[in-house]
Amino acid sequence: MAVTDEAIEKIKGMIVSGALRPGDRLPKESELAAELGLSRNSLREAVRALSLIRILDVRQGDGTYVTSLDPQLLLEALSFVVDFHRDDTVLEFLAVRRILEPAATAMAASRISEQQLAALTNQLDKLGNDPSVEELVACDLEFHRGIVQSSGNSVLCSLLDGLSGPTTRARIWRGLTQEDAVSRTLHEHRAILEALRDRDAEAARSWATVHIASVEQWLRSTL
Repeated sequence: MAVTDEAIEKIKGMIVSGALRPGDRLPKESELAAELGLSRNSLREAVRALSLIRILDVRQGDGTYVTSLDPQLLLEALSFVVDFHRDDTVLEFLAVRRILEPAATAMAASRISEQQLAALTNQLDKLGNDPSVEELVACDLEFHRGIVQSSGNSVLCSLLDGLSGPTTRARIWRGLTQEDAVSRTLHEHRAILEALRDRDAEAARSWATVHIASVEQWLRSTL
């Protein structure tokens, strides 16, 4: 194991064990290096690496702190990686969405508030029956984000938020080239919303699966 990797593992061990908690300030560099049996250089490199992935927060002139370790903060690193996807991996992103998003939609069925249902309804009403493809896709992103947020699972929400971006171009392409894509999407959105309103988790799961799978199947046949 490289020296820097060893230093990262030791700091990680302190956080996992509870010796360092969210918001805690790390001991002085010289003290922490001695405590962990590390050189100050390797400790410095480890701190730099952990700050890049939002585990640590280096505050100039104040010290180094453990971040909140909030899932959304930590999963920003995933979004960074996702931005480098290749076109030939879009199907894989859609497959992951098809696994995760129906589960989140089913969870939302029992947890979504009347206020959140009203907001989703308002989104679809404002969109109307004949939106442009760009308007539809923008609404689609917000519609699904609202549902996943209603699931109450912040990790799932952050993961799916990061996975949505790479599929946007495929959804626009489908809307422009498949004859009934817009009407089908509107119908599926209404069906998902109705299932949520009925608090029917299995119907919500099924319609979310149909909705995502239809894009995946279209793209697979097109490619």
